[in-house]
Amino acid sequence: MMQEDKAALLRALTIDRTRPPARRGVPWKTVAAGLAAGCIVAAGAYWYMIDGQPPARTAERAPAKAPPPAAAPRSEPAATTTASTAQARPATPVPAAAPAVPRAGSLVASGYIVARRKATVAAEITGRIVDVLVEEGMRVEEGQVLARLDAALAEIDLSLARAAVDQAQATVAGHQADLRDAESTLKRVRSLSRNANASEADLIKAQARVDSLRAQIRAAQAQIETAKLDVSRRAEQLSKYTIAAPFSGVVIDKNAQPGEIISPVSAGGGFTRTGICTIVDMDSLEVEVDVNEAYIGRVVAGQRVEAVLDAYPDWRIPARVIAVVPTANRDKATIQVRIGFDGRDPRILPDMAAKVTFLEDRA
Repeated sequence: MMQEDKAALLRALTIDRTRPPARRGVPWKTVAAGLAAGCIVAAGAYWYMIDGQPPARTAERAPAKAPPPAAAPRSEPAATTTASTAQARPATPVPAAAPAVPRAGSLVASGYIVARRKATVAAEITGRIVDVLVEEGMRVEEGQVLARLDAALAEIDLSLARAAVDQAQATVAGHQADLRDAESTLKRVRSLSRNANASEADLIKAQARVDSLRAQIRAAQAQIETAKLDVSRRAEQLSKYTIAAPFSGVVIDKNAQPGEIISPVSAGGGFTRTGICTIVDMDSLEVEVDVNEAYIGRVVAGQRVEAVLDAYPDWRIPARVIAVVPTANRDKATIQVRIGFDGRDPRILPDMAAKVTFLEDRA
């Protein structure tokens, strides 16, 4: 019995090499996934070798044939395909364009309207303002009174100078009366002296009195001239208390008010005005533009120009080159050109921005 059990156990442990080996089952899903991955890798390598980079959309399969012309493609996929193609293929490099060189007659420059005659009117003396007679935008003529200062003391000084003239004239008149009397006395003494009725001393004394009065008259007359000069000086000083327009123009800025102190120089404390108003001669307006020095050879005096103001872009203003300023700006490499308008227009104002086109016809 024991022998039979051992024999059975040995048979169970024995390997039967005549039987074919059993096959392990491989899941079909794994095989399918591997095949799909291989196809995707192969397709990617193919597109990379053709275009230089992988396709933008690897999840979609490219159609084998283009859709027939009659069939309208869907808008969204078509747009996506176009974008993918543009991204997939590198753009052909475009050579950089050379900088444009202005042709004759098309040179354009920018600048501003400026006034050749512009002045901030101030007083020549220090004083308190009692009246300001102008406002912004007012037209003034040359010599028109703009403001007045307190001139009470100056008027008193002028009156004293005039009184000094009157006094000197009265002194001369008195000396002239005395001189007439002295000359009459001298004549009588000379007559008596011929008849020995007057001494030599009386004659000398009478002559000395006449000479003295004549000298006093000359001195008094000189005092009259001095007093008259003083009157002129005082009158000139008094005129400085009235501030007038130096030329005809338009007031663009009013800087002072009655009661303020004005001075020809700044006091440094901020309480003293140095100007009454600013006047611009509108007939002196012109354009100042900066032209690149590389193109300044295209600009000559008298050349015709068209100016366009930024405020009126549709208005072309005929103008001409007045002068090319004979100096260059080192920092900007430009040369300033002055341009004058053929006519005047109230729409043209100082400090407006303008663009000018230099025309080909320079006549």
